[in-house]
Amino acid sequence: MTIETIILTILALPLAGALINGVFGKMLPKSIVGSLATLVMFGAFALAVTGFFHLHEAKTVHLYSFLNFEDFKLNFSLQIDALSIWMTLIITGVGSLIHLFSMGYMHDDKGYYKFFTYLNMFVFAMLILVLGSNYFMLFFGWEGVGICSYLLIGFHYSDEQKGLLNSVAARKAFIMNRVGDLGLLIGLFLLLAQFGTLEYSELADKILVQKINPSTWMMFGITLCLFIGAMGKSAQIPLFTWLPDAMAGPTPVSALIHAATMVTAGIFLVVRSNFLFELAPMTQDIMLYVGLATSLVSAFIAMRQNDIKKVLAYSTVSQLGFIFVSLGMGGYVAAMFHVTTHAFFKALLFLGSGSVIHAMHHEQDIRQMGGLRKYIPITHITFLIGTLAIAGFPFLSGFFSKDEILAHALHHNPVIYALLAFSALLTAIYMFRLYFVVFFGSFRGTEEQRHHLHESPLNMTLPLIVLAVLSVIGGALNIPALFGEKIAHWMGHFLEHTTAGLANVEAIHLPDSQTMMLMITASVVTLAALVISYIFYVKKSSIPVSDSQQSGLAKLSANKLYFDEIYNVLFVKPTEWLSRFAYNFVEITLLNRIVYGFASLVGKSGEIVRKWQSGVVSSYILWMVFGIVGLIVYYFIYQLK
Repeated sequence: MTIETIILTILALPLAGALINGVFGKMLPKSIVGSLATLVMFGAFALAVTGFFHLHEAKTVHLYSFLNFEDFKLNFSLQIDALSIWMTLIITGVGSLIHLFSMGYMHDDKGYYKFFTYLNMFVFAMLILVLGSNYFMLFFGWEGVGICSYLLIGFHYSDEQKGLLNSVAARKAFIMNRVGDLGLLIGLFLLLAQFGTLEYSELADKILVQKINPSTWMMFGITLCLFIGAMGKSAQIPLFTWLPDAMAGPTPVSALIHAATMVTAGIFLVVRSNFLFELAPMTQDIMLYVGLATSLVSAFIAMRQNDIKKVLAYSTVSQLGFIFVSLGMGGYVAAMFHVTTHAFFKALLFLGSGSVIHAMHHEQDIRQMGGLRKYIPITHITFLIGTLAIAGFPFLSGFFSKDEILAHALHHNPVIYALLAFSALLTAIYMFRLYFVVFFGSFRGTEEQRHHLHESPLNMTLPLIVLAVLSVIGGALNIPALFGEKIAHWMGHFLEHTTAGLANVEAIHLPDSQTMMLMITASVVTLAALVISYIFYVKKSSIPVSDSQQSGLAKLSANKLYFDEIYNVLFVKPTEWLSRFAYNFVEITLLNRIVYGFASLVGKSGEIVRKWQSGVVSSYILWMVFGIVGLIVYYFIYQLK
């Protein structure tokens, strides 16, 4: 089987699963629906692994021409290189585990077949996004991911208690992403106007080989628009408030959106467009500082959240900011490394939170939990591993990927390094707070919840175990040179040799003493956060208080810095007022009067003309005579001229 056939089959499998379940799912047993959706994902992952070993050089697979003019072509085609294969491995690998988990988590849901249809379609759209050979294909998958996320976030729209909130959250995600999508679309039109093509390889050739470099301001405009698109999908300030609200969707959806797919789309866009961003240092600086602000603000907000999924949601936003700082410094490989490890431990944490929620009979407030390690031991151990990994515990995956970004920051600017290190400290604190409050102390829920407590079934715990193992060993993918030159920076070498148009993949080669200092500092910070959190939440048995009892910085954190309230005043209320004005004045007063007035005019003119139709033959003959006389008079006047 050639690599071209492999890639086409990878795309076909989730699409086939979505079509079969979408058409016939209502008539099939749940076991068949879930098994089919999950098997096509595992099949796609197996083929992705095969494609990984068959990849020797970048290739383009042409499917068909969508538009074909003399000086412009728009193709449906795929680009097979290291970056697209790597993203495919993450999407199908983590996605298949999430599908397996969903079989148990969603078993009692009435919309079971629809859920797996949307889930398969979501993965198909994401694969189109990362495998396309041009920005048109990327945009096609980009919008597909957007509509699928809308359907999945608002999946329980008919729920009696939270249906309205779920629908509003889905609408918020859709609308806020449209803001970013407009920026992306403008950027694509500017690219087309400037270079006459949207193909990655052609653009890279024109910029890197032919040295066709437009003006600085044009490149700034193009890359800024692309970054605005990335801000929407990857939830950067100011377009980030949709992501925590997306927790309204079922927990497997949260894992899929936050770990392996949707939020990585913006990062993929920047990495794929690296040769453009390298010509726009101003955009890189904007990206760096927006990412830094996002990382710090989100970490601060997460400190006082009491919904287990909201803590993880703001954690995701913070980690995405961390990655955009790396992209702003030109650290593309470091960014992809952290994307990979983040997919492991964040999927683990979200699925672990789903297992906790499942055990707690859909309770999400951590103040109602406590002491759960005795009741759900597998979930407890795997959640602990995920917590340690994201906190940067020594030698786990997050430790190495964060350390590489921090090395870039230290090399770039010590102040940036200090602020990123502070963000990493906050991450460790709020994650250990979450872990200790949920799994230690005494149980604080109801007796009914205590009676319901039980470990999740194998199809839910097995993905947790696999992701926990990956969270432990994932750091070996791009281990620093301190551990040996032969095994060092494997991921960087892989991306460098087989990724078309990757302009800057040089690893940061710090002296061994400086690398050791970075690792020791990161370890000390993480262990200090662990000890402090243990003393505060276990030894002193502190329990998070309600929002009304908070004050000062804690109140600001609990109320999410009032971002939603500010947006409500600045954007939502004016838009609603404008909508009411347009309805009451433009539509009702103006348009309706014009339409009804015109209809009334036609009716009245009909009344007048109808009177001429008297039915008297002599009257008709008289009008005919008048007409003939008029024509004769007109004829003579015309002849006289």
